[in-house]
Amino acid sequence: MEKLLLVEDEPGLVKNLTTKLKAAGYIVDVARDGREADFMLSEYDYDLMILDLGLPHKSGLAVLEDLRMAKNNLPILILTARNTWQERVEGLKKGADDYLGKPFHFEELLVRIQVLLKRPAEVQQSILHLDGLQLDLNLRQLTVGDKTIRLTKAEFTLLKTFFSQPFRVFSKSQLLQRLGDHTHEPESNVIEVYIRRLRQYLGKSAIETLRGQGYRFVGTTTTP
Repeated sequence: MEKLLLVEDEPGLVKNLTTKLKAAGYIVDVARDGREADFMLSEYDYDLMILDLGLPHKSGLAVLEDLRMAKNNLPILILTARNTWQERVEGLKKGADDYLGKPFHFEELLVRIQVLLKRPAEVQQSILHLDGLQLDLNLRQLTVGDKTIRLTKAEFTLLKTFFSQPFRVFSKSQLLQRLGDHTHEPESNVIEVYIRRLRQYLGKSAIETLRGQGYRFVGTTTTP
């Protein structure tokens, strides 16, 4: 099931959209201001964000701009009462994927969501390249130099996570969430076990440990 982040501060609209989107089969989280949206985006993974522009504490445009500056390509649908062409252009220039003005019909919103969710799958690369490494998304294997390594599902998921945002620090709880692992507590050492395996493939210095924060990919400077 796809997971959506609805960033909206109108209580009535939040309740209405949340109910209808869940009935349509989506998982929906809600952020009611820009700062809360930033926090949720840093802690959880989403397939699409529905973003209002007129938010308390931090504007929707600022949330959008910061997300794109961080090289996050999350599909974003702007939903707002600011329906002048200037506002639409500004949102699209800052990286929004689509724009829907209020008031609107839910059926149109649903179709736009469905189109945006299909788009990444259509353009997704089958092989990711990073720092001399190749990660084959179809075969679930890693190529290091002339050596090809078949990855387990967990190893592949973690490595794809690091490839998607190199130099970003991922906490243990975020990595467990990527694995869809709800059976281990953050205090367990399951992530350390997987990180140790990946370092055997990439080199000891490829994935950095930041105490109290998590892990990040910093590059392969030595041969595994």
